[in-house]
Amino acid sequence: MAAATDAAVLVGVGSERNFPVVRVAAQEAAARDRPLVLLHSFNWAAALQAPSVAGPRVDAEALLSHATEIAHEIEPALPVSGEIVEGDAVSALIRRSETAFLVTIGDGGMADCGDCVPADAPAVQLAARAGCPVLVARREPPPLGPVLVGVDGSPSAERALRWAYECAAGRQARLIAVRVVEPGEENDDPDLLAGIVARCGRRHPEVAAECHTIRGDPGTLLVEQSRSAQVALVAARGDEPWRGMLGAVSQALLYHSPAPVIVVRGLDGTPVNGA
Repeated sequence: MAAATDAAVLVGVGSERNFPVVRVAAQEAAARDRPLVLLHSFNWAAALQAPSVAGPRVDAEALLSHATEIAHEIEPALPVSGEIVEGDAVSALIRRSETAFLVTIGDGGMADCGDCVPADAPAVQLAARAGCPVLVARREPPPLGPVLVGVDGSPSAERALRWAYECAAGRQARLIAVRVVEPGEENDDPDLLAGIVARCGRRHPEVAAECHTIRGDPGTLLVEQSRSAQVALVAARGDEPWRGMLGAVSQALLYHSPAPVIVVRGLDGTPVNGA
């Protein structure tokens, strides 16, 4: 799937706790020249138990209004719209992701909880099932470092690399592309990565890019590399289509990277901005 030229950045707003994620989504939308859509999932069961059904609805509208103000603090001219939908929030975000440019969600603190990440955590479910790339924001703001992307030579990793170039251009940041060669793998030719980066970077000659081929465990090394990055990108499965909806490397970054992570999925071979 290629995102339409007017496809929006989508962010769920369940409560005021999501306001930091709204800021991240607004920054991304402004950098990509995309509109921002604030999605609130309305709980009718809870509303019917309230003294007045109108009260929770008014609260939901006030929440979206406040979130809109926060987004406009990031970029006053940013087109922002709010929507109130029924049903489960994650299901609504997954459904809407089919026509979105990017979905943004908080990580729920998973980067700080070791190996205790549940498979049904909202960020995990969205990263595994969305129809577009997913940005998982962290509680702590990242450093103003480079954009990091893992590249394994697969077609999906090349799409992640093209997306990373767009990220670096929008942030006016340098790009670091890392290919990790696992122990026992023979092809550690550094020119392989350089060729992929040169091919994918033709649309953005203004972005300074570095290539690093390292031997070791891909997930562990990319998590370490991400500590100085402002955002880390990875294909959902890379060259591991047999692993299901998320590969081992994307899971490692999603669960343990201190940097925000973009899991790139839902794209075909069309350029990122549909051009």
